[in-house]
Amino acid sequence: MKKIIPALVLLAALPSMALAQPKIDQNCRYKGIVLQGKVKEVSSGADIRIKRVNAFPDLKVELVKSFPDKCGKWQWVDSFPDFTVQFVDAFPELSVSFVTAFPGLP
Repeated sequence: MKKIIPALVLLAALPSMALAQPKIDQNCRYKGIVLQGKVKEVSSGADIRIKRVNAFPDLKVELVKSFPDKCGKWQWVDSFPDFTVQFVDAFPELSVSFVTAFPGLP
């Protein structure tokens, strides 16, 4: 019985350990997509489903008119995007907070 309890504790901790891993890597990539550049908002079939939040985002995003060349700098476009996003309220892949300075990983 004493050997079974530590094994059960470890099994119970595995899902939370998987959730603790960062969604975005140190190179500002999510699922192979670099989270900077030209972005198009779509209503379905997006590369990434995101949710706007005010606190504790996965990524801080600054909207720019030109040179979206750093992590978290996005430029809205209608054609030739680097990736597409869809804003959702439920089951997002990432949460973002829109900022006016210091974009990137929190």
